[in-house]
Amino acid sequence: MFKNVYPGELMGLFNIIAVLVTLAALFGYVNYRYIKLPTTIGLMFISILMSVLMVILGHLGQTGYGIEKLWLDVIRKVDFNKTLMVGMLSFLLFAGALHVDLNELLKQKWQILVFSTIGVMLSTILVGYSAFLFLGWLGINLNLIYCLLFGALISPTDPIAVLGILKKAGVAKELEIKITGEALFNDGVGVVIFITLLKLVDGGSDISPVQILVFFGKETIGGIVIGLISGWFAYLMLKSIDNYQTEILITLALVMGCYALSTAIHFSGPIAIVIAGLLIGNHGRQFAMSEKTRENLDTFWELIDEILNALLFVLIGIELLIITLTGRYIIAGFIAIPIVLCARFLSIGAPQFFMPVRKKITLKSMQIMTWGGLRGGISVALALSLPIGYARDTIITMTYIIVVFSIMFQGLTLKYIVKNNQ
Repeated sequence: MFKNVYPGELMGLFNIIAVLVTLAALFGYVNYRYIKLPTTIGLMFISILMSVLMVILGHLGQTGYGIEKLWLDVIRKVDFNKTLMVGMLSFLLFAGALHVDLNELLKQKWQILVFSTIGVMLSTILVGYSAFLFLGWLGINLNLIYCLLFGALISPTDPIAVLGILKKAGVAKELEIKITGEALFNDGVGVVIFITLLKLVDGGSDISPVQILVFFGKETIGGIVIGLISGWFAYLMLKSIDNYQTEILITLALVMGCYALSTAIHFSGPIAIVIAGLLIGNHGRQFAMSEKTRENLDTFWELIDEILNALLFVLIGIELLIITLTGRYIIAGFIAIPIVLCARFLSIGAPQFFMPVRKKITLKSMQIMTWGGLRGGISVALALSLPIGYARDTIITMTYIIVVFSIMFQGLTLKYIVKNNQ
């Protein structure tokens, strides 16, 4: 999670966490007191402003009273990919899945399944080939496989960003379930597609289509099985006692143990956690918990969700300092924004032709789903995991621009899109 941290450097690790928590608290206060944006958007907005200030101070040769050095030290020490994908993601996914109504989700199961699998694959292809064409036109020569990798990491909607902003957008319940359910599952599918394509980059022509399908199936189905088994075992434990402190500890162990086990045996950790969270949040909440336990469990996981979200969006904001902001890369990022949105719209619309009439969604709902399909930290984390080189710099810059636009602009205007289309 943190780069080059050894036992003798534990104080350094504590200091980094202290800096991040302090920044999140300070920015959260400033936002709540003065700016009054939604929390996640406000935190990222202030973090980006501070990062821009650090860049300007650097160009002017000013020290900024040591703040710039502190900023850069935090960035250099924190491995964003591992911090999110290993440290935070499991907790955030579980907290999100815990409050999703499984009965409502099952009513929309086929649409959610199509959007989170076929939709992500279709969007990956559309974005990948489009990026290959327009990057070539800009004189940025990226291999097609890297363009498809960019399509894979930017196509899934981010459940962390979606759940944080969707609550306040006033979306109709049925449509909210579709967007939430899709977001919870499609990031797991997107990660599997990304890893599969990355294996092609590493292994070249030695990997056959059959091996790709086997790997994809193993990751996805394995994640579902591990989530069900772990969730059911935790449910039995919860049902046999009535002590909310111990029960909260069991859910904490479930999240950490389930994700660690899934990762160790090369199954999809995100999918496993979502399945376990849905089981505990519905079956477990109804049959295995007292009212006191439910209240305390909800409070605990809401706090975990809020704190980690605050840290995550501060981190996204300060990551600006490591982005390669050259003219062509910035242009590429802004061109990619409408391409990603069009691919999102088509990946929702195309599957409609194969659905029964009663399962089809309206054009207005498609517009809300397109605009509400926010990208976030997962896309940035995957981009940062790419091998060092020319392709990585291009993809990171494009991804960062799209994520900032998605959260800042789409997130802020989503309620107006909803108001005009419902």
